[in-house]
Amino acid sequence: MIEGGCLCGGIRYRYQGGIEHISVCHCSQCRKAQGSAFAAVAPVAKDRFQFLSGAELISEYRSSPDKVRAFCKVCGSPIYSAKDDMPGVLRLRLGTVDTPFVCTDIFHIFTDSKAPWWELGDGHPRYARRKP
Repeated sequence: MIEGGCLCGGIRYRYQGGIEHISVCHCSQCRKAQGSAFAAVAPVAKDRFQFLSGAELISEYRSSPDKVRAFCKVCGSPIYSAKDDMPGVLRLRLGTVDTPFVCTDIFHIFTDSKAPWWELGDGHPRYARRKP
């Protein structure tokens, strides 16, 4: 079980499952949405994700025709994204997770778009675009 929440504490969530793989996305949209060099995300089953508090604080922004990004409308913490073609999956923003976990399946995507000031040296697989 995974629990987490936003910076202001208004949103708390629980995921009844584990983190099976981590995608570290370096695309320009993720960099701008996170305000950082990348976004660390994990797909989670929507039907096993629940808000413990603060569901009313979620605001969604359609960042592209097929994708919404959900964040706390008080503090701005990104919580998840969701793609229209994957209705049963949320892409949880791992910076909001409070529960310690271990995951060994980690990879970088959209490395062609990475921030020029960030070096990739962790040894995890890299993909110029999406993982094949």
